[in-house]
Amino acid sequence: MIKLSVIIVNYNVQYFLEQCILSLQNASKNITVEIIVVDNNSTDGSCAMLRQKFPKVQLISNVKNVGFSKANNQGVDQAVGAYILILNPDTVIAEDTLEKTLNFVEKQNNLGALGVKFIDGTGNFLPETKRNIPTVRVASRKILGNSKRYYANHISENEIASVEILTGAFMLMKRHVYIKIGGFDEDYFMYGEDIDLCYKLLNKGYQNYYYGETTIIHYKGESTTKNTSYLKHFYGAMQIFYKKHFKTNSFDKFFSNLIYKILVLSKPLKKNPQNIEAPLQYNLLLIGENEDLFEKIKQKSKFKKSEISKVISENISEFDLVIFDNSMISNKEIIEYFKNKKFQNSLKRIIPRDASFYLGSDFSTSKGKVSHF
Repeated sequence: MIKLSVIIVNYNVQYFLEQCILSLQNASKNITVEIIVVDNNSTDGSCAMLRQKFPKVQLISNVKNVGFSKANNQGVDQAVGAYILILNPDTVIAEDTLEKTLNFVEKQNNLGALGVKFIDGTGNFLPETKRNIPTVRVASRKILGNSKRYYANHISENEIASVEILTGAFMLMKRHVYIKIGGFDEDYFMYGEDIDLCYKLLNKGYQNYYYGETTIIHYKGESTTKNTSYLKHFYGAMQIFYKKHFKTNSFDKFFSNLIYKILVLSKPLKKNPQNIEAPLQYNLLLIGENEDLFEKIKQKSKFKKSEISKVISENISEFDLVIFDNSMISNKEIIEYFKNKKFQNSLKRIIPRDASFYLGSDFSTSKGKVSHF
């Protein structure tokens, strides 16, 4: 009997998807888990990779991009587990994440959905992990750059607490509850579907939880730049949400429309940080013990200084680029390193098990980087 069905919606992130599935396999050795990937017409070889490397993963291959909501509903329709986990492909979970969260939710009588602590590829906490209900005024202030009331800052990063809104990048719940409330609303294509789902759960008397005692890496965090594309999607999602759930007065409608028009018609406030030029050469440290792998990486790129070490030590801060061999170092150990503020200035990369590439992300607003060797 399947206990957990993991639903992953993929779109052109082949290498991150591979790493995500490997981390799931490491975390499910003591749990009966099925993995369902719904691919939204990727063109990067994602489906071929899945068929070759993960033949036991169930693949739904769409002929067009149907959006996040519909694709997840497709996956849940095929799932048979007592619980479902909605998971983004650009995530890495620790070896004990599934057991910890399942042990917790099994003790809850009115479980809605559960989320966990997120960090980005640099180790920074992602505040969208826990949020408040985005009323018109709260969402409008967020668009203007004031996110104080948008996020649930009254809950600490490492706390376990009830919360109103979670993010769809990791959302654990009972399958029958997901079906009972109608799953994700397919009116949403991008943004807002997780807010809508959490709000429906609250309205039906269920309780959502933030579980801060386990941490996952989510490479692509919420966009913080005020660009036209982001505003259009976010604003459009909020309009659907308000129309469904709130009776907004004329002033609220005018206020939100005015803010949107001002920002869309104005020039972007900032350039994305990923446009910053990186150093041409690095001091490299490989955490692992595979000398052949170390030599391959050295031959592919030029490094000012390069070392290999079996342990994570204090001298890591001397290196610009730290690469972890996941065949030797657990995801939990890697995540703990990412969280350590002492080493925040080092660029961080991971080599998935038996892979010929390493990947990571230097900014929560980018999809990350993949380097082959």
